[in-house]
Amino acid sequence: MLLLVLCALAVLTLVTWRLSLDDVDARMDEALRSEIEEFSTLTRSGIDPATGHAFAGVDEVLETAITYNLARPNEKFLGYVDGTFAYQSRQQAPVLLAGDSRFTDLVATVDRPEEGTYESAAGEVRYIAVPVRLENDPRKGVIVAAYFADQEREDVNEIARLMASAGAVTVLLVAAGAWVVAGRILRPLRDITATARSITDTDLSRRIPQASRRPGDEIGELVDTVNAMLDRVENAVVEQRRFVDDAGHELRTPITIVRGHLELLDTSDPEDVATTLALVEDELMRMNRMVSDLLLLAKSDQPEFLRTENVDVAALTSAIFDKITGLGEREWRLDHLAEVDAVLDPQRITQAVVALADNAVRHTDEGGWIALSSENTGATVRFSVADSGSGVSAEDRDRIFERFARGASARRSDGAGLGLSIVRAIAAAHGGRVTLDSEPGRGATFTVEVPVVALPPQPGRQA
Repeated sequence: MLLLVLCALAVLTLVTWRLSLDDVDARMDEALRSEIEEFSTLTRSGIDPATGHAFAGVDEVLETAITYNLARPNEKFLGYVDGTFAYQSRQQAPVLLAGDSRFTDLVATVDRPEEGTYESAAGEVRYIAVPVRLENDPRKGVIVAAYFADQEREDVNEIARLMASAGAVTVLLVAAGAWVVAGRILRPLRDITATARSITDTDLSRRIPQASRRPGDEIGELVDTVNAMLDRVENAVVEQRRFVDDAGHELRTPITIVRGHLELLDTSDPEDVATTLALVEDELMRMNRMVSDLLLLAKSDQPEFLRTENVDVAALTSAIFDKITGLGEREWRLDHLAEVDAVLDPQRITQAVVALADNAVRHTDEGGWIALSSENTGATVRFSVADSGSGVSAEDRDRIFERFARGASARRSDGAGLGLSIVRAIAAAHGGRVTLDSEPGRGATFTVEVPVVALPPQPGRQA
C-alpha cells in the first residue's frame, strides 16, 4: 500500500510538472509571436509613432520598436544592423546575449523570420528573429525577441519540488500511520500465533487475549471464534481423555476377573471348569455389549447414524410398549398415545425408549409400576418413561447422562453406565434432547423430545 501511495504521488507530481512546463512553453511561444506581430505592424507602416514621420533608417525602426515594447520578466529584445548588435531592452537578464558572439552569429543576419532555441550560459533561450527592411535604407536590420526559458520555468520547478517534498512527508506520515494501524490489526493475529504455539497436548487452557470489542470488529470476531474453537477442542480432549480412562477402567475389570479365575482354574475338577467357563462367557458378553455401545456412541455424530422415515407415532408407541413389557415383572401402563405422524428413525427411537424402560426396571422393585406415553406438542414429539422407583438425587441428574456414570442407586446394575449416554446421543442426533423430572423416593420420568421432522445430525451436538 505504501508503494502504491508513493507511485501515485510520483505520477501525480510528474504529470503536473510536465503539463505545467508545456503550458509555460506554450505561453512563451505565444508571447514571442505576439511581440513579433507588433514589430511587423510597426515596420510595415514605415511611420514613427512618436513623430508621425517616416523612419529615416533601419536603426530608427529598431530603436523605436524596442523602446515602445515593454519586455516581460525573463524576456529580452535585441536589435542588429548589418550583423552587428545595436540595441537591447533595459530589462535585466541572467546573461548578456548582446555580447554572446555565437548567439549574434545565429540571429544577426537572418533574411527571413526564424524561431528556435539556444543554450546559453543561463540555460535555454527561446527566440524569434525577424528581418527589418526599409526601401530608403540599404542596411539590413534584425529584431529579436528572446525568453530565458529555464528562468521562466523556475516557478513551475519550485512548485514541483514543493509537491515532491509534500509527497515525501505524506508518505512518511502514511507509513507511520500504517505502522500503527497494522500493528493494532496484526496484534491479535500475533496473539493467535503465540497462543497456538503455546498449546500442547497437556495444556489446552491458553486463550487469545481479547481487547474491548467495537461494532464491526472482524478481528475481534475472529478472536472470539478461535477462542470458542479452543474451548470446544479442550472440552473434546478432556472428554476423550476421561472416556479413554473410564473405558480402560471398565474393560480392565472383566479382563482381570477372567484372568483371575483362569489362573485359579482346577482343570481336573469338572464343576470348577464349568463354573469358570460360565463366568468367562458372562464377562465376555458384558465386554461385547460394552464395545458395541461404545461403537454406537462413536457413530452417533455421523449422518448415516439415522435412517428417518414418516412414522405413525401412536403405532410406534404401541409397538415399543409391547416390547418393553417383557423386561420385567412390573405393572406396565400405556398412558397416552400421540396421534401424529413424524419424520424420525423408528429403530433408534425404539432403542432409546427400551433403554429408558430397562433403566426403570433396574431401579424399581417387583410390583412397582412403569408407564410409557407419547405426546405431540406441535413442533415436537415426546416419548416419556415414568416409574415408581427410587428416583434420582439432584447431584446425579446431569452426571448420569455421562459415559460410564452411574447414579447412587445403580449398585444393583451390572451395566457399564452407557445406556443413558446412548439415549442422549439418539435424541441429539434427531435434533432433540433428553429431560429428567425426578425426586428421590418418588420415582423418575425420562422424556425423549425430538422434532416432528428430525434435523440432520451435526458433529459435536449434545442433548
